[in-house]
Amino acid sequence: MAAAAAANGGEGDVRRGGGFDVIVVGAGIMGSCAAYAASSRGARVLLLERFDLLHHRGSSHGESRTIRATYPQAHYPPMVRLAARLWDDAQRDAGYRVLTPTPHLDLGPRGDAALRASIENGGATEVASAAAESWPWSGVFRLPEGWTAATSELGGVMKATKAVAMFQSLAAKNGAAMRDRTEVVDVTKQGEGSMVVKTSSGEEFHGGKCIITVGAWASKLLKSVAGVDLPVQPLHTLICYWKVRPGHEHELTPEAGFPTFASYGDTYIYSTPSMEFPGLIKVATHGGPPCDPDSRDWSGGGAGLVEPVARWIDEFMPGHVDTAGGPVIRQWCMYSMTPDEDYIIDFVGGEFGKDVVVGAGFSGHGFKMGPAVGRILAEMAMDGEARTAAEAGVELRHFRIARFEGNPEGNLAENKVKSWVLP
Repeated sequence: MAAAAAANGGEGDVRRGGGFDVIVVGAGIMGSCAAYAASSRGARVLLLERFDLLHHRGSSHGESRTIRATYPQAHYPPMVRLAARLWDDAQRDAGYRVLTPTPHLDLGPRGDAALRASIENGGATEVASAAAESWPWSGVFRLPEGWTAATSELGGVMKATKAVAMFQSLAAKNGAAMRDRTEVVDVTKQGEGSMVVKTSSGEEFHGGKCIITVGAWASKLLKSVAGVDLPVQPLHTLICYWKVRPGHEHELTPEAGFPTFASYGDTYIYSTPSMEFPGLIKVATHGGPPCDPDSRDWSGGGAGLVEPVARWIDEFMPGHVDTAGGPVIRQWCMYSMTPDEDYIIDFVGGEFGKDVVVGAGFSGHGFKMGPAVGRILAEMAMDGEARTAAEAGVELRHFRIARFEGNPEGNLAENKVKSWVLP
């Protein structure tokens, strides 16, 4: 990959500290997509990563993420649709796929406000109730009295680590330079359109614009660099894979048409079809305890994130998924949560003006938006505005830092329902 980066101010310029049009700090899904978007326009791009490329310490690694348009908030479906188009474009450029399309299924109490809003905003079709004798996947799920189900066609499973690698490879193909194991400790402005990015080893990189996408480390870095308090709380969350009961292995696969799904109610549950590990299915709950990204407890058992899922499976899918002995595979990950669970996509402002852009606080439901967010961040940095977002009907006002000024809850007062989101 480093060799491929040399064409447009690549590895040689990195060694010499040469100039770049855009320096992206953080090579998770958002930063990798931003590097791809900027380099696609011919910009000289440098992508910096604190750890190894494709590391497992943050929020962009793992086997799968989902995409779906059923959101309680009306401002997300337009971004999902933009992202879906850009996923297709990137896969066409790469020549291989990282996203497997599936239907999507939402389950929940018929009167649940978040579910009703999600069905309406996402254009889903209500197909079932507890009294219905037959509906898609009625043989898998056992709905309680008063529950309903709705399906939508815009769904799918993304191979997370593979997807990040795809965008990095595409950026390198466009001439972007990349450097991992490079911790950024400071960003300073030397003049209009002249930024200096400094690392813990004493290196300096010069660029016209800077995009900061460091996930769970966003609050620490932005406070240090710009004195900006971003209300982004990292959470330690757990991904669980459970054993499919013998005889049902094929039934729960994408090849059989099984959907991604989300269950609304007292415990928010989400799942992908059985595809990453034969005979296992990913079923997990949203959230987790607060953590410090630099001192996480990797040995924690996560019982509080396992037991609610086991109870849900025993109630809703007892004939198809086995909870005896707990999940077969447990994988730790992090969320970067804002109080309202909406993203932060904004100029840092102050002395930096529009020369530094930040994307942060994706709150466990940002991966699907990666290509859209990357395009938006790149346009904001390079043009001072995001024309693609405006053309797609994506309203960025919901993602401004200023929403928290004098209002610690941000957009919660505006949202009519609780901001349940799906990873």
